[in-house]
Amino acid sequence: MTSFNDLFLTFTRFGWTDVVDILLVALVIYAVLYLVKGTQAVQLLRGIMVLAILFFFLAQFLRLTAFRWLIANTIPVLLISIPVIFQPEIRRGLERLGRTGLLFGHSTPEETLTRVINHVCRASQRLSERRHGALMVFERETGLQEIIDTGVAMDGLVSPELLTTIFYPNTALHDGAVIIRRERIVAAAAVLPLASDLRDRRLGTRHRAAVGVTETSDAIAVVVSEETGIISLAYNGRIIRHLDEGRLNRLLHAFYGPPSRPSLRQWFRRDRKESQQQEAL
Repeated sequence: MTSFNDLFLTFTRFGWTDVVDILLVALVIYAVLYLVKGTQAVQLLRGIMVLAILFFFLAQFLRLTAFRWLIANTIPVLLISIPVIFQPEIRRGLERLGRTGLLFGHSTPEETLTRVINHVCRASQRLSERRHGALMVFERETGLQEIIDTGVAMDGLVSPELLTTIFYPNTALHDGAVIIRRERIVAAAAVLPLASDLRDRRLGTRHRAAVGVTETSDAIAVVVSEETGIISLAYNGRIIRHLDEGRLNRLLHAFYGPPSRPSLRQWFRRDRKESQQQEAL
């Protein structure tokens, strides 16, 4: 009961300075999360924060003396180790804070998304007709900065001409993945993680990489087969094959486009069924 009485007394003495105090703490937490936004490290940091808050309340309310001693002596070690563990993410986050207009982030307008999708679909059709292999990855909520760092940094607007040039055979950047962030190509020749288990043994390394990156993130990958020219789309660890420009456009609008489009599940079920029927033929 003593803990509840102390808590009640705390609320009765609550003033405007306490509100400012809480807001400052919330701002610091938000700033830390923003620093690692766009990387896969954000999930790890969130897990650490949840465990720290849980352990703190357990120690306070249950009066666990030894456990409180352990937490008190562990916090200084964590404060030293976190900057070391997240050094690349903190550096990228500080660079982001230094850019104008990026403090609160921004969303991609609907017309921009539509234009990017149309350009990728047009490039995929051209590459398919020429039998030029290609692998294009759309970054979404889960950051792909670790993958971007494995490739060649770029900063160009998405266009059919640029994509077909990158994947032209025997060029320096054709062997690898293009990473698309919003309306820009941020990297080429990037190395993707391969899928651990791909049922269709006929699919090559590009398809395994496309499925692999969608297993570890919420990214979307478009693949053009070099051998057959077949266009495929990978999402959530699964792959839809035998697409043409129109069907690819509809799927990308469903998965990557604005929320006003049809639901993802409906598009995925319908096109997966159509793909299976074509494979059966």
